[in-house]
Amino acid sequence: MDFNLKKLTSDAGVFFTRAVQFTEEKLGSAEKTELDTHLENLIARADCTKNWTEKIFRQTEVLLQPNPIDHTGARIEEFFYEKLDKKIPSRTTNGELLGQYMLDAAKDFGPGTPYGSTLITVGEYQIRLGGAEREFLQTSAINFLTPLRNFLEGDWRTISKERRLLENRRLDLDICKARVKKAKQAEAKAAAEQELRVAQTEFDRQAEVTRLLLEGISSTHVNHLRCLHEFVEAQATYYAQCHQYMQELQKELSSANSNTYPNSFASNANPSTSATCPSPVSSATLPGVSPPCLASTSTPGIAREPSGQLKIQDVQQPSTGHRKAKVLYDYDAHDTSELSLLADELITVYTVPGMDPDWLVGERGNQKGKVPVTYLELLS
Repeated sequence: MDFNLKKLTSDAGVFFTRAVQFTEEKLGSAEKTELDTHLENLIARADCTKNWTEKIFRQTEVLLQPNPIDHTGARIEEFFYEKLDKKIPSRTTNGELLGQYMLDAAKDFGPGTPYGSTLITVGEYQIRLGGAEREFLQTSAINFLTPLRNFLEGDWRTISKERRLLENRRLDLDICKARVKKAKQAEAKAAAEQELRVAQTEFDRQAEVTRLLLEGISSTHVNHLRCLHEFVEAQATYYAQCHQYMQELQKELSSANSNTYPNSFASNANPSTSATCPSPVSSATLPGVSPPCLASTSTPGIAREPSGQLKIQDVQQPSTGHRKAKVLYDYDAHDTSELSLLADELITVYTVPGMDPDWLVGERGNQKGKVPVTYLELLS
């Protein structure tokens, strides 16, 4: 072993001197050579780029592989394959695993049974979804994560190394400046000035090297911008595939269910029938509730008296039981037996025997007609 004690001592002396200079600068007892404004701006931009690139990289990893345990295992696996210089095998996604479980379960339950056949259909689509996810993960890792990682582990390490070297050159320069000021004898001063010129040259050279590397951050931004576009395109393709698969799965399930259980799924096959609005509730509606849908003429909530039964024109306001009500929403009367309403107006309402509980008789001046309870807020 070649052990150079002299070099070791010299390096230790240089390190100690730089440490003293750095400490005195922090304490304000020594002068510090400031970098030019352009270089300082480049350094600030580089630090900002590194910090945000690191955060985006880590969070993208979490997005693509949210399970921390799987994430740790995946990184270890990638490390070994990278050291062995082998291609990392594609891993089975959770969707593919779920789909395979469904297919296996269908074999036990019976592929000919409704449950078993549905498990097969859903399982096959889960496998397709998992395959789309795996393709998205691979594309994103290659086109987005890899460039970010290359910057952090490659370019940034080089920049950091040159910046540390620049800081050492600056400390050496300031040490030489301090020696020139302290030199009393002409010979000592001349030697110190010579060291100062050498230190200044080395500092200027290192500052130029560092500046060139830092200006390359602009190219890094352009590269990362392109990678970002590719990442978004991969996301769009993945979500479009998932949407298409789910639409196809819903159609298959709807068709299968309508054939197997025609009566149970009839409401799904006829949205217009299942979407009819419920009849108004009998209690007053609370303020702020959205207006209910009006039912068609066949909706049972609207009472239409046949001839010979109760007529609104003949109804007299009872001596007791009438109340004030605030109208919550506009309402257009469907026939002459109903009263049109305007939001926020006050009317008098009351009920009469034999009338549908979902409706009240409303009066506004000389106008009278049926009004739905769900459009009112009873005040007293």
